[in-house]
Amino acid sequence: MTYTITDRLKKTGFSMNPLSYVIERNQGKKDFNTLEYFNVWFVFDDLEMIVEGHSYDVKGISTVFIGPHKSISFKDCEGKEAYVFSFSSIFYEQSSTDSVFLNSALFFHYGSEIFISPYTGDVPKDIMRYFLVNRLLDFQKKDERLFVSAAHNTLETIILDALLAINHEEIEKDEKLEYVSYVNRFRVMLQRDFKTEKKVSYYASALHISTRKLTSMTEFIAGKSAKEIIIDKLVNEFEKSVKYTTLTISEISYQLGFSDEANFTNFIKKHTGKKPTEFRSLVSCVFPFSI
Repeated sequence: MTYTITDRLKKTGFSMNPLSYVIERNQGKKDFNTLEYFNVWFVFDDLEMIVEGHSYDVKGISTVFIGPHKSISFKDCEGKEAYVFSFSSIFYEQSSTDSVFLNSALFFHYGSEIFISPYTGDVPKDIMRYFLVNRLLDFQKKDERLFVSAAHNTLETIILDALLAINHEEIEKDEKLEYVSYVNRFRVMLQRDFKTEKKVSYYASALHISTRKLTSMTEFIAGKSAKEIIIDKLVNEFEKSVKYTTLTISEISYQLGFSDEANFTNFIKKHTGKKPTEFRSLVSCVFPFSI
């Protein structure tokens, strides 16, 4: 049962689960990571979500949109009803328009880590639950292909409804909005290539922009230079390997694309203040869990 959701995501690129089950599968822990997946949360009861260290009070009967590579945690969520749709970009992108939707302000708004779209009107919870959750469960029981098609159609409807809540005049006037798309693509490429490519110039060239332009974009969106984001990625991957594997420092160094362990040691010490060998005695064994 532990890997049910992960296997389903890998198989179809989509999964749907209640918050209570996701926490149960995570051995009661309420900290998660979206990894490379997009998340749409259906919140039926008032709920506090913490995303990338920022706290958000989400009112009941709302939809929350969260992009890839985000840390999420919950406070006082016992008995609260919420469901998460997790899906890959490959699952959703069936047309060029779909790609535009995924790179919109819903999932990559530079002013906030998430986008919250409250439902308007007096719609009973049981009706919302049926159209958003139970209906898909019925399709899933009947036929996998029908389920995948229904899931895509449901997501498309939800995303279109939420786009109506965005002030498009403000978005069109904001010349910085395109930065979101570039920084997102940079992060996706970094996730894929960080072991072999560690120079900003590689990613800038792949995006067909200058290194200065890419850094300007990341500083505006993330508050960090492109180089700092690459460094953070390498340090985070090192810390995860130390915490959750039994690999030696030399093996981790090689795995992260460093040909010289001495250079790797200097790199970690420069950016963390500690030698790699100091980390294993400091870390606690809490594994980050993907929804």
